[in-house]
Amino acid sequence: MNRLLPIVALAAAAIALPAQAQFAKPEDAIKYRKAGFTVMAAHFGRLGAMANGRMPYDAKVAADNAAVLSVVAGLPWGAFGEGTDKGETRAKPEIWKESAKFKDSADKMQAEMVKLAAAARTGNLDNLKTAFGPAAQSCKACHDAFRKD
Repeated sequence: MNRLLPIVALAAAAIALPAQAQFAKPEDAIKYRKAGFTVMAAHFGRLGAMANGRMPYDAKVAADNAAVLSVVAGLPWGAFGEGTDKGETRAKPEIWKESAKFKDSADKMQAEMVKLAAAARTGNLDNLKTAFGPAAQSCKACHDAFRKD
């Protein structure tokens, strides 16, 4: 867990800064949110592999990955500001047209990641499996509504 402390500290600092101050250009915001989603996908994929039996279950690895997820899950959302709807992005225009719905989806996903982290900390594979399904569904719902493929 000690190796996670710098990541958590950096993430907390990033979340605390106003979104406008973080990005000099819209392209910077797009790169930032893509990086956040890439990190989330990597850690979520490891948990999914364990929950679905494609990878041996390791309670410590699960807890570490879920801890990272619970922090990183909050990072990308401030990077969907003005001007970030253009450029190299898979974001659908609905993000800006239906911003309340988008925020609700993001909030639901983050809440599911907190539950997933709590389940992973129990060291019980069945708890991880139970929490993984709703977390995956929250990701899928947002992708279906707000991401181009």
